[in-house]
Amino acid sequence: MKKSLFLLFYIFTITLFSQNNYTYWQQHVNYKMDVDFDVKTFQYKGTQKLEYTNNSPDQLDNVFYHLFYNAFQPGSEMDARLHTVPDPDERMVTNIGTKLNPKYESRISKLKPHETGYLNVISLKQNGENVSYLVEGTILKVSLNNAIKPGETVVFDMVFEGQLPVHIRRAGRNNEDNVAISMAQWYPKMAEYDFEGWHANPYIAREFHGVWGNFDVTLTIDKNYTVGGTGYLQNPQEIGHGYENPSKKLQIKKGNTLSWHFIAPMVHDFSWAADPNYTHDILKTKFGTELHFLYKNDEKYKQAWKEVQPYTEKALNYFNENIGNYPYKQYSVIQAGDGGMEYAMCTFISGGETLNSIRGTVFHEFAHSWFQHILATNESKHSWMDEGFTSYISSLASNKIMRGIDNIPRGRNYAAYFYAVKNDLDEPLTTHADRFNTNAAFSIGSYTKGSMFLSQLNYIIGEENVKETIKKYYSDFKFKHPTPNDFKRVAEKVSGIQLDWYLNEWIETDHTIDYAVANVVDKTITLARVGKMPMPIDLKVVYTDETKESFYIPLRMMLGEKPTKATILKNWAWAYSTYTFNVSKEIKSVKIDPLGFMADIDTSNNIFEKL
Repeated sequence: MKKSLFLLFYIFTITLFSQNNYTYWQQHVNYKMDVDFDVKTFQYKGTQKLEYTNNSPDQLDNVFYHLFYNAFQPGSEMDARLHTVPDPDERMVTNIGTKLNPKYESRISKLKPHETGYLNVISLKQNGENVSYLVEGTILKVSLNNAIKPGETVVFDMVFEGQLPVHIRRAGRNNEDNVAISMAQWYPKMAEYDFEGWHANPYIAREFHGVWGNFDVTLTIDKNYTVGGTGYLQNPQEIGHGYENPSKKLQIKKGNTLSWHFIAPMVHDFSWAADPNYTHDILKTKFGTELHFLYKNDEKYKQAWKEVQPYTEKALNYFNENIGNYPYKQYSVIQAGDGGMEYAMCTFISGGETLNSIRGTVFHEFAHSWFQHILATNESKHSWMDEGFTSYISSLASNKIMRGIDNIPRGRNYAAYFYAVKNDLDEPLTTHADRFNTNAAFSIGSYTKGSMFLSQLNYIIGEENVKETIKKYYSDFKFKHPTPNDFKRVAEKVSGIQLDWYLNEWIETDHTIDYAVANVVDKTITLARVGKMPMPIDLKVVYTDETKESFYIPLRMMLGEKPTKATILKNWAWAYSTYTFNVSKEIKSVKIDPLGFMADIDTSNNIFEKL
């Protein structure tokens, strides 16, 4: 009997342990939406059936949706932020002052009722029964009738209506290129719930985070409009507009509207644009991916939008080879929005009067498909991972495609970061994207400093290890919403070098790098760490007989060494502010970091030259 009780206790303990030793999980959604869009009023009505699967170990008593377009109303949080940030986005404000004394007025604050954006929920049911909900700005909080248990799938049926705002940021009507409809972040979108909890952040202006799932979307719109966006068109023969197979007979649909039916598998967003004057080109690539280009049928755009197409294919080839294969069969570059903004299976690009004005933007936004729409880090919390990694890889692609060189971004590419440090704008990259003190701090931190994380990683673990790390990171974490620690661990496994110190110093603090050649006496060199952030040291010594020798000083915290042909010296422990070593011959000059990978804020003390 005692043995039986012990066995039952043992089985219960192991089962309990197993139930609480959860491995990776993520939520899943299936959207089915039918939407009617009125091109005269820019208003739309829709139904949404959302299957939500709770793969978490938690019971959910509430769920949250994003209602992004409510941000485009006078008095919204986005409007308020434009009044308080010292350097608002120029696209979102009117300068009522002078260049020397700028004073800004929010464009949102001046919107009239028919110009605003909104998303209204008309009704919402959980498994066929009405549920209560509360709208808080751009967030919808739903109080569930029955909690969603771990492993359970529920169905939410919603009726909603919306209005596309005047184009102020990303989405809107009649943008600067006179594209009629840019529909980004346009539908009630389930917020992400992960190991950190709900990510139900108000929409202020920044990036987003979403739940992976499948989208089945039917858009009914004026028959003269061409639509492009996320997903695969299911009824091309009904639609025409450049999508149909010429070998098949085009079906003629009566009435004033057409219904466009799209399917998008395993994405976390759905965006689209439409215009009655789009040209639609399709480029089939060797990888099997169709590249679609939709742009205004206007003489000032035609040439550049034609010329950018083969460069887009070259970018696809580069990213496939240096990150990993693009998993979808289609990608669309659409003239819409403002500037450039990435979405699932597509991007919105404005302008294009010259090739040079859009080629770099296309490279950058296309790279986002890998880092944001396949890896899909939380852009709000870790904007530096998406924007920084995208900037890094698109710079590499541009260097290779346009100049045939393999230069890694460094040196002069760090200028914006040095500006931020000099002007006391730099903030830790753990800052939430909406809550940087200035837009400059967000942009420089996310794009420049985020890219520099990888540039300097080449310096720390070696170029080949960084290349392998990026590929393995993509392979291991695609469709998994990775975190900064996930990337760090991949780099550690690839290189055999400990990197917790680097992630902490560069991302979680505003510590700066400053090393100096403190003293050179006879054949003895003394280096000093002036700044707070430690780094390993590459050093070049020129002797008086004109021979040269390279030295490498590992950082002790690395507990390893990068591959190098340099003479490896004893490691330098962070706690010691100086480091001294001897060489074999008389010294003519000494230079720290001769290739310029380190973001040393004062390079004037990096060099010693014998007079």
